[in-house]
Amino acid sequence: MEILVADGLRKRYGDTHALDGFDLTVTAGTVCALLGPNGAGKTTAVRILSTLLRLDGGRAVVAGYDVARQPAEVRRRIGLVGQHAAVDEVLSGRQNLVMFGRLYHLGRAAARARADELLTRFGLADTGTRAVRTYSGGMRRRLDLAAGLVLAPSVLFLDEPTTGLDPRGRAEVWDAVRDLVAAGTTVLLTTQYLDEADQLADSVCLVDAGRVVTTGTPDALKAALGGDRVDVVLRRPDDVDRAAEVLGTALGAPARVEPELRRVSVAVDDRMAALVETLRVLGDARLEAADINLRRPTLDEVFLEVLKA
Repeated sequence: MEILVADGLRKRYGDTHALDGFDLTVTAGTVCALLGPNGAGKTTAVRILSTLLRLDGGRAVVAGYDVARQPAEVRRRIGLVGQHAAVDEVLSGRQNLVMFGRLYHLGRAAARARADELLTRFGLADTGTRAVRTYSGGMRRRLDLAAGLVLAPSVLFLDEPTTGLDPRGRAEVWDAVRDLVAAGTTVLLTTQYLDEADQLADSVCLVDAGRVVTTGTPDALKAALGGDRVDVVLRRPDDVDRAAEVLGTALGAPARVEPELRRVSVAVDDRMAALVETLRVLGDARLEAADINLRRPTLDEVFLEVLKA
C-alpha cells in the first residue's frame, strides 16, 4: 500500500529550482531514504510533504490526503523530527513530552500517560525526571523522536536525524527507528550518511538538482554497479599506478584508484576466480599487497557513480 506519493513536485526560489519534477512513492511500514548532495532538494521535499512549505506545481498525497488541499488532515497523521533538537533543555524529558501532548490538545491525564509510554518505549524511563541539558546527544535525539510520536503518526519525517552524533548516539537512534518501523510507522529519512541509509532503508532515492535520478533497494542499487569488487592495498605507494594497470588488464575492468589509501579497486563477476587471478598477477608483477579484500559495492560508490553520469 502506497502511503506517500509525490508526482511532479516543483518549487522555485527566484531563479533557482529547488524541486523540478520531483517524483516519489513510499510503501507503508517501510523506511525510504532520500540521498543527494547539499542543495539537491531533499529538505525542500520534506518541508512540502509535511505541509510546512507550499508547492508551486505537482501533487502530493500523504496518508490518503492531498498536501495542498487538506493540510490539516495531513498534519494529524504525520510527525516531523528536524535537523536540530526541538526539546527544552531546562525541562525534564517527561515535562517536554507532557508539554508536546498538551500542545497537541491531549488532556492532562492523557498527556502524562503518553509521556510515560514514550519514555519507556525509547529507553528513557530512568532519566525522564532529569533536565534535558544533562542528556547525551543520543538521548536527546531519542527524546526528539519521542516528541514526534506523541500523536502516533502514520508517517514520520526524519531530516538528518543523526547529524553531529558520535557512533554510540547514532546506533541508539538507528535502534529507535527500527523499533518504530517494526511497530508500523512509515519513515521518510534524509541523511548525508550513506551507511545510515544502508543500515535502515528499505528503499533509496538518489536526488540531484530537484529530481529523483534513481531508486531501488540498497542491495539492488549496489548490484547494478557491477557485483563484487576486489580491493588491493599496496604496501608501497609508488606501486599503486602499476597495480591499477596490471589488475585492470587482467580482470577486464577499469581500476579505481585511491592514492591516499594506496588502494586499487576493480569490479569483477566471478569473485573466487578474480581473487586467484589477482594473486597471480601481483606475484608476476612483483607487487606487494598489504591487504586484499573481496566485497560488494557501497552506497557511497553508487552515489558517486550516479551523480557523475
